[in-house]
Amino acid sequence: MFNLTDFPLPFRETDLVPYMSVETVRLHHDKHLATYIANLNKLIADTRYADMDLREIIINSVNDQNAQKIFNNAAQVFNHEFFFNCLGRGNNVIPDMIADAFGGVAEFKEKFKSVAGDVFGSGWVWITHNENKFDIISTKNADTPIAYGIKPVLVLDLWEHAYYLDYQNRRSEFVDVFLESLIDWTFVVDNLNM
Repeated sequence: MFNLTDFPLPFRETDLVPYMSVETVRLHHDKHLATYIANLNKLIADTRYADMDLREIIINSVNDQNAQKIFNNAAQVFNHEFFFNCLGRGNNVIPDMIADAFGGVAEFKEKFKSVAGDVFGSGWVWITHNENKFDIISTKNADTPIAYGIKPVLVLDLWEHAYYLDYQNRRSEFVDVFLESLIDWTFVVDNLNM
């Protein structure tokens, strides 16, 4: 079974102010993530998934038609933990290896914003790294690259609860702020080396 304490915030609630409020961080982590964890625990109790770790649950449930609720909640737990780990204000310098992969910093930002702008409804924007190639992709709802053997290195949560208290319907402004002020690029680089 999983607990919220298994997925602690890697920063203090106040660290992202003024770009992300304490209220948003609390709602997102302590309420939304906690709900996915509680739902997942109920769904996997007394099933073959009960003794699996989070990644195993995701990989084994993605194509199991009888376990779509399990997949959705497990993937949301993973996606949220990954998102929180991507957030920080200590290192806002885009690594050369990522900028160069898209033709430069400006080109990277434009590509990221374009993919984010195409997300309709709830979803995620990811930088992935496979076979020495970076890509920017989006997934809908709870879907996650790890279900398909794709390595994520950065993610932006575009569900409304990630930004609505602070940005209301100004989603594109949230995307801009994320790119300029909310990414911990040290985590991204460290993640590449895992």
